Amino acid sequence: MDHHDIEEPGVVAIIPARYHSNRFEGKPVAPILGKPMIQHVYERALSVPLLSRVVVATDDERIAECVRSFDGEVVMTRPDHASGTDRLAEAATKLNIPEQDVVVNIQGDQPLFPAEVIEQVARPLLSDPALPMSTLIYKIMRKEEIGDPNHVKTVFDRNGYALYFSRSPIPFQREPNEVVEPTYYKHLGFYGYRKGFLLTFVSLPEGEWERFEKLEQLRALEFGYRIKVVLTEYDSVEVDTPNDLKRVEEILRRHQQDE
Repeated sequence: MDHHDIEEPGVVAIIPARYHSNRFEGKPVAPILGKPMIQHVYERALSVPLLSRVVVATDDERIAECVRSFDGEVVMTRPDHASGTDRLAEAATKLNIPEQDVVVNIQGDQPLFPAEVIEQVARPLLSDPALPMSTLIYKIMRKEEIGDPNHVKTVFDRNGYALYFSRSPIPFQREPNEVVEPTYYKHLGFYGYRKGFLLTFVSLPEGEWERFEKLEQLRALEFGYRIKVVLTEYDSVEVDTPNDLKRVEEILRRHQQDE
């Protein structure tokens, strides 16, 4: 049998979007150059050839209404999920995504993500059917991000599997006058999951390290699942505050002028 006859798993993007946010209420529907942020993210995802389907997962009718207004696909999820991955698993179940398919989680607050990152995060799962999940990392360039707990750091083994994720700077540099400083890697919030693994993940109890760091990917590591990290050269601009929104508008404006 020719190996081309074996169908490659499909890749579906799910964009979880919540209306409530401590730092920025109604963030997904906030306008950027006259278009809601979630629409920027959705349309960007639609332009990625690898994706066979793009769906917004939300628990809020205002966001659902907004997505329907630009003819996007939306799935309603329960409001009481403890984590984004729980919401993703419920959405993937409701959408009847096949077990071997790859689900890519695109954050609803990253309206400028480059299309290449989707390919980069999905590729390891397409090449290795046994791999449960993958994510992206970026070499930290801005010194202030090393000590900032909002920027999650990671260390990984020689084969590119994550060893740990932390809000603390890891590794710790014991000898301060060491000539060579460690390279720090920042975790970017793009994940790829095998659909079957999502259901396993949400059936696991909360991990101990996950509880302290408030990082759900640690649950996978703590229960012995491998996470492949892929080094990307694309840093992604996240919108956490109304100020970030202005920064994104500026960047988009410049892009439009260049075109």
